[in-house]
Formats: sequence, structure tokens, C-alpha cells
Amino acid sequence: MVKPIRILLQTTIPTTEDDWSIARFSLLHNFLASLKDEQGNPLCEVVSRDRQANEAGDDPVLSTLDTSDFDELWLFAVDTGDGISENDCIGISQFRRRGGGMMVTRDHMDLGCSVCTLAGVGEAHHFHTKNPEPDTARHCIDDPYTTNILWPNYHSGRNGDCQAITLVEPVHEVLKSEVSPTGTIQFLPAHPHEGAVSVPEGSAARVIATGMSKTTGRAFNLAIAFEREQDDEGNLLGRAIAESTFHHFCDYNWDASLGCPSFVDEPPGDTMQTEPSALRDLKTYLKNMALWLAPSR
Repeated sequence: MVKPIRILLQTTIPTTEDDWSIARFSLLHNFLASLKDEQGNPLCEVVSRDRQANEAGDDPVLSTLDTSDFDELWLFAVDTGDGISENDCIGISQFRRRGGGMMVTRDHMDLGCSVCTLAGVGEAHHFHTKNPEPDTARHCIDDPYTTNILWPNYHSGRNGDCQAITLVEPVHEVLKSEVSPTGTIQFLPAHPHEGAVSVPEGSAARVIATGMSKTTGRAFNLAIAFEREQDDEGNLLGRAIAESTFHHFCDYNWDASLGCPSFVDEPPGDTMQTEPSALRDLKTYLKNMALWLAPSR
């Protein structure tokens, strides 16, 4: 029997009930854990945890990730800049150098900006005060409703709603669907203020999907895909995806009736529930991602 893909779902904050702790990603955990291979065996073995710091300020799992038996890290950067220590960064970077797959996501403004320290994938993420978008014309507020949130904050729709996405040709493997009439994914969860991602200069990564602001009509990147490639030291790097917001993955954006932290005050939507293709597309995307990120076997 082929061993299940071992996936770590990890946030960059300690367990905090009134925040985006890992408990708010339970639907993702349960879906990945429910997947079966063609023989009916579990496809994935999933571990979900929040950040924990030892006496040195390091997370004992992230700082030693390269020596673990995990195949993939799905990192939800929900911190305000202090969610990854130097040793965590080394452990995560070494994990990718030994072939581990990574999905790294964040949110608006400076939320999750600790990921900037991650070589390669971190460079794909742009924030307000760290590694801002190269195009200075984009240094402006896109979401005009939540006025305390500065750029980047692309408004793709209400939490709980779906957004129609645009696929970049050639269509990437994680965006194909055998059950969609178009053969591709059409929807992902929406969010009022998504962050910014782009292809790092000199990288072989590429944009695979874009969204459209409902307030300005401006296109913005949703996901950047990094293929396996050799680094300067001859390491075959694992595949990776940089995502514009962790809200594509959390319970509240799948189903707003499941609730959110008290500081979220935008009115929610419900088209993730009422659009027949929305949840189907999201689950196809997540399964595709789990398979694509897995190291070669």
C-alpha cells in the first residue's frame, strides 16, 4: 500500500479563540483527511496545529521540519510580522530543499508578512511595509469599505461568497476538473481584502489564476505556482504555491454561518452555498493541490 501524503496545516499564531487559529480551518482538515485513493485507502494523513514557541522562541515542528516525515506544509500566515523565527525559516527552507511541497498564504496589508523571510516562495508575497508590489500604481486602497485596512487589499467579494476566477494559459494542473463542464475550475471563495502575490524576479514560477476587484475592476493575482527545479547547490526544490489570502481555505469563507472572529465586521454573503459549482470547484482545487505538491515517489 502506498503511504498517505503527510500534510501539516499550520498557522503562525498561538492558539487564540478570537482569531484565525487552526480550529477555523476544520473543513479543510476534514476534507483532506476524507480523501481516498483508487483502492479506498486514505490519500492524506493530516496534522493541524497552531504555532508554539519553545524557550528559544522557535516552533519545535517548523524549526525541524526538514527532518520530519511530512510531505507538505500548508502555512497560513495570520500573524502581524512575528510568526516565523529565524530557525523556523531555516527548517522550512530546508524542508523545500529536500523536496517537500509548500502552500504559503497570507492576507491583506501586513498580515502574515513574516513569510517574507522564506526564500523563493516568500519573495512572491507583497505587503504594505515589506516587499511592496513593484508597480507603485497599485499602492492604493482597493477595498474602500473597511477603511482601517491599507493596501494591498483587493476586494474580490464578500466573505461567504464565491468569485469567478480567470485561468492563465496554459491551464495549470491544479485548476483542471474532470467534473466541470468546462474541464476547469471556475470559482474560489471570495474575500473583501485579498493580499498581493507575484512571480519573483528571475524565478521560473508563473501566475496560474487571477481575480477581479468588484470595486475597481482591477485584475490581481490569486496564485503563483513554483515547479520542481534545482537550486544553485543542486537541490531539487519541492513544488510550491503562493496564495493571495488564507480566506480561500478557512471555514468562514466556505460557509459564513460557521462564524468568524469578533473583529470581522463586514456583512457576509452565501453564494459559496447557493452556487452549485462553488464548493465542488473548491474541493477539486484542494485535492489537486494536495496531489501536485506531494514529493515524487
